[in-house]
Amino acid sequence: MMGQERLYPIGIQTFSEIREGNYLYVDKTELVYRMTHSASKYQFLSRPRRFGKSLLTSTLRSYFEGRKELFEGLAMERLEKEWTSYPVLHFDMSTAKHMDQERLLSELERKLSGYEEIYGRDESAVYTNQRLESLIKRAYAQTGQKVVVLIDEYDAPLLDVVHEERDLPVLRDVMRNFYSPLKACDPYLRFVFITGITKFSQLSIFSELNNIENISMDEAYASLCGISEEELRGQMGADIDLLAGKLGISGEEAFLRLKDNYDGYHFTYPSPDIYNPFSLLTAMSKGKIGSYWFGSGTPTYLIKMLNKFGVEPSEIGPLAAKSSAFDAPTETMTTIIPLLYQSGYITIKGYDEELDLYTLDIPNKEVRLGLMESLLPDYVASKTSEATTMVAYLSRDIRNGDMDAALLRLQTFLSTIPQCDNTKYEGHYQQIFYIIFSLLDYYVDVEVRTPRGRVDMVLRTQTTLYILELKLDKSATIGMEQINLKNYPERFALCGLPVVKVAVNLDSESCTLGDWIIEKAF
Repeated sequence: MMGQERLYPIGIQTFSEIREGNYLYVDKTELVYRMTHSASKYQFLSRPRRFGKSLLTSTLRSYFEGRKELFEGLAMERLEKEWTSYPVLHFDMSTAKHMDQERLLSELERKLSGYEEIYGRDESAVYTNQRLESLIKRAYAQTGQKVVVLIDEYDAPLLDVVHEERDLPVLRDVMRNFYSPLKACDPYLRFVFITGITKFSQLSIFSELNNIENISMDEAYASLCGISEEELRGQMGADIDLLAGKLGISGEEAFLRLKDNYDGYHFTYPSPDIYNPFSLLTAMSKGKIGSYWFGSGTPTYLIKMLNKFGVEPSEIGPLAAKSSAFDAPTETMTTIIPLLYQSGYITIKGYDEELDLYTLDIPNKEVRLGLMESLLPDYVASKTSEATTMVAYLSRDIRNGDMDAALLRLQTFLSTIPQCDNTKYEGHYQQIFYIIFSLLDYYVDVEVRTPRGRVDMVLRTQTTLYILELKLDKSATIGMEQINLKNYPERFALCGLPVVKVAVNLDSESCTLGDWIIEKAF
């Protein structure tokens, strides 16, 4: 359905509802056919939240139930000839968040009861694992067809406690026990598919299923979840034009804005450019470019883990790592990288085949700004709303080339923040500067190497490159002398922009900026 009546499936994760309701559907059924006819019948896929994992699981359910009518006009209609109907056990674990052991067990029993109403219950099966095993065998016996087991968001009950040493093992054992029959039931199973955010081995839940295939980094399935640039340009060209009309810009400019905000994900290398589907479709539905992914849920577990590992905002990207480092089990991880990657806050940006090293970085503008806004409260105490307003005015100051006004505004704001233990630490202020400048949507980097040392911070706007030297409880004069003595501007002589030197004294007593000096380099 085209024109103004175009329907976007925002928040709709059921394949049948999308197809029957004539919503936009980006055809992934060729990949679904490939998955279900591969050598492995046990498969695991990790993708960030809101990336279409639940819709994929629902698509698999409709396919295995033999609902041919839902696939009319899609690639599956051409590929599938038999349309066998299998018994499907579909467990959506997203309903099991924020639960203790007792409530989690109760939720699992409730899910089993729904299928026991169909296939009956063996009264001798008391525990959840026994009941699941009995269900699989009864479904097989009654239908004459092997059983399909779909587990969506398997790690949902555990993400909120992933940083806790007490609750995690307890809930992990509950889930491990529940899934334990899957290996023993192999003769009765046609296909088992498991999705989650974090890598399954991290929680050792499926340790007995040693034949499970992790397709998360398989090139063949790189575009299985999310929307590729080819799909956006091909299947959604009319939608880009509709958005352009609402924004009053050209179709190409609308495309570039979508790309800047929602593109940049790569789950293997090489990989097509993948867009966040939730943000992309929401932007088209609302006719406005916004931060929708972050707005749909605060990543509290991530913030807690960043604090646990002592990760500074400037350390989140870019970085180099082997695949074993960022796709590692999160439960045993020694850095935050696996969780950042698996949650979608950093993604693959390049690969050096000779060194077997991947380059990882924040995917796009939406994630960068959302992440920095989430981290801001840790640095500005209860002044988050005031900080957001200050950043807006600060943006205008810097856009107008008035760094002096910007620093004065920052000085006034920081003086209102209650003192904390970190105020005698230069790095604390460096991170505040980093977060705020990142929120301005300018390029910012810290500890930038030069031939004669490291520059504390570099900020690049459309018109100017700023070199910042921060000094704690020393005069700005000392900071400027260091810039000049080590000739930091020389490193940036070929950047094509005017270079401005900024030396700032940080006053630990007043917890704000002291004096500063601003000079043009060349």
